[in-house]
Amino acid sequence: MLQTLIDRLCRVLTAIMVVFLALMVVMVFGNVVLRYGFNSGITVSEELSRWLFVWMTFIGALIALRSHAHLGTDTVVSRLPVVGKKICLGLAHLLMLYLCWLMFRGSWQQTVINWGSTSAVMEARMGYFYASGLFFSVFAFLFILVDFVRLVTGQLAESELIGVTESDDMPHGNPEVDPQPAPQVKP
Repeated sequence: MLQTLIDRLCRVLTAIMVVFLALMVVMVFGNVVLRYGFNSGITVSEELSRWLFVWMTFIGALIALRSHAHLGTDTVVSRLPVVGKKICLGLAHLLMLYLCWLMFRGSWQQTVINWGSTSAVMEARMGYFYASGLFFSVFAFLFILVDFVRLVTGQLAESELIGVTESDDMPHGNPEVDPQPAPQVKP
């Protein structure tokens, strides 16, 4: 049930990213056209685009975290026995949970420090800008914690013990990790 809720949240966050990207494209392109064509411009476009980009980056990082799409290497871990894979994944999760805590603490401090100041053009509280780190760290902590609990309770399949998702374009052909070998092309 929690997995379904997280998947739905990720779909909503993906839609929000699409909206943010569309707004950024419209504002930046519109601003360029207005400046060169009509010697005018959208005053708020540059600052708002920067804010949307920062929020979109953190939201995208959350979605990538959920789908295990961040960069990583599995050269050593893929060759370990199941117990070794579990230990490595557990240690990685504990380290990531600690890093989420550090990010939360730093983002909280920046949000509080900048809550009273406003942005130059939009005159919006700068705390909202730094709250993107809070948003990321809270949800990343939740996503990682759910995966850690699944690991500890034995709910992860052996194929899920490696925290890196391979690209579909580059099959690795390791029978221990990928039970289906790459298709052979006959000359």
